[in-house]
Amino acid sequence: MVHESPTLELERELAAQGYGLIVGFDEVGRGALAGPVMVGAAAVRACDLPELAVPDGVADSKMLTERRRETLFEPLQAWCAASAVGQASNGEIDEWGISHALGIAALRALNAVERRLGLTSLDGGGRAVSAAQDAATMRVGAILDGPNDYITKALDTFDAPDVPVPAHVITQVKGDRHCATVAAAAVIAKVTRDRLMVDIARGNPRYAPYEWDRNKGYGSAAHRRAIAELGPTPLHRTSWHLTGE
Repeated sequence: MVHESPTLELERELAAQGYGLIVGFDEVGRGALAGPVMVGAAAVRACDLPELAVPDGVADSKMLTERRRETLFEPLQAWCAASAVGQASNGEIDEWGISHALGIAALRALNAVERRLGLTSLDGGGRAVSAAQDAATMRVGAILDGPNDYITKALDTFDAPDVPVPAHVITQVKGDRHCATVAAAAVIAKVTRDRLMVDIARGNPRYAPYEWDRNKGYGSAAHRRAIAELGPTPLHRTSWHLTGE
């Protein structure tokens, strides 16, 4: 089977519309029973796009082996102008619901990316002024994997961070297959979350029976069996049907 490779076509379309920063977003952990949900953000500058190439080996993160994702992690971070991973905890998921939690996680990632790039204020036209780029004005465009724009819905809610520049969001189904920034965000988020779940599983004996080092908090048979026998932990999403019954 031949798999299509991500391109920078959609990123270039946004640049042609006047967006100076283009940020790809993808989520990981939506369907897990335990641990946070995370949203990765991978940003590129429009001015870099004429010379920017798609990173070697980047693809839909689900089609890459764990070892391959680990190998790509640092090169993809270096390829981006900036990247970040935002998260919402299992408690926030229980309180807000998964869609709003994803939106807040994405805004936390966007906030981190923009501040790393020095976007800290707005000019009279509602565009960011970047001290790091000789006070150049900048509009931010975003490509979000999937059919639903949960980022814009979460803007200006009481839970949301004060993002310097709200992004204009477009959605792209299977964006991690089509868009290089989304594919990069997916790998960065997946590796970040996997490492966290492994560290938690191996760092505290109470979590060992749930085998998060293997299942990363998803509903494997061993994970559900441990929940049925031992009950949920403080890191489980208790509003969910944890045992599959």
